[in-house]
Amino acid sequence: MYELADRPLAEPRMAADRIAPELLAWYDRHRRVLPWRALPGQRPDAYAVWLSEIMLQQTTVAAVKAYFKAFLARWPAVGLLAEAPTEEVMKQWAGLGYYSRARNLHACAKVVAGEHGGIFPDREEALLALPGIGPYTAAAIAAIAFDRRATVVDGNVERVIARLFAIEEPLPGAKPLIKGKADLLTPDLRPGDYAQAMMDLGATICTPRSPACALCPLRSGCKASALGNAETYPRKAPKAERPSRSGAAFFLRRADGAVLVRTRPPKGLLGGMTEIPGTQWSGDFDLAQALQEAPMPASYRKLMPAVEHVFTHFALTLFVFVADVPQNAATPEGCRWVSAKALDGEALPSLMRKVVVVARQNEA
Repeated sequence: MYELADRPLAEPRMAADRIAPELLAWYDRHRRVLPWRALPGQRPDAYAVWLSEIMLQQTTVAAVKAYFKAFLARWPAVGLLAEAPTEEVMKQWAGLGYYSRARNLHACAKVVAGEHGGIFPDREEALLALPGIGPYTAAAIAAIAFDRRATVVDGNVERVIARLFAIEEPLPGAKPLIKGKADLLTPDLRPGDYAQAMMDLGATICTPRSPACALCPLRSGCKASALGNAETYPRKAPKAERPSRSGAAFFLRRADGAVLVRTRPPKGLLGGMTEIPGTQWSGDFDLAQALQEAPMPASYRKLMPAVEHVFTHFALTLFVFVADVPQNAATPEGCRWVSAKALDGEALPSLMRKVVVVARQNEA
């Protein structure tokens, strides 16, 4: 029998084979009600599980709820999503961020519908072969949708495991060790409920700051709690300083109110999304030369303040220029005009929605 602590502690310890029963008993009483989660006694819908797991990658539950409901209402089955035009999927996703997820979501739907008869595989190995599904997502779908024993480790679970074992190695280097400890605790019975219980515990009790250790069903087996420093786990390596980039966006309005936009290349940052035309973003951006990269000649005004936006790997300052052009203004190559009313329905990422807000607030 494995035990959670490597040395004797002042508090009693919980044997590893008691973790799952204690946690599942707590989950049966305190489970969260979520739009994608099957109620007790119901069979999980693999499509809903997959859709939610893709949306929840690096995104909060609160942010995902409305998007999940909207997607499911519009495309209630994977086959319907597979048949949808790519631009419509991107529009529906707009604002949720990490847009490669939307492209992979659509590609995956097509494979499931076309090669698997609309039925998701029920094992990790087969799930891993689908577009956009990595080890975590494959394990989550296998466990939650099909009750296969799989070790599911997201950020919440990492925190719970790091505290249970008081793992000193900092993240991200500690990930393999955490995965191994998590696998040790994963039960053969009810692995789907266990995975969701671990997530719920991390989200509601074993929180990043001020964890409610007194309410935790695993407190007696938690080494970090016994040491009195649970909040200091998981250890994290110092973050590298995020570099800064700058650029310009050109908000051009035609006499009828139409706005000039273009679609970004399908791959890369914000791939396939709609944007206000602009310059490249760089660390050595020269604001004095910005108008040389404008999509067409016009009398531009620079607006204040600039738009600030933080991506995963860099922080961006985007200077916004606006100009009004005649009704018969030519359409620059690669661009198109959209009506003022239709603009909000375009697949604008959060950054570009900020640009639109700044421009509209400064309408002449």
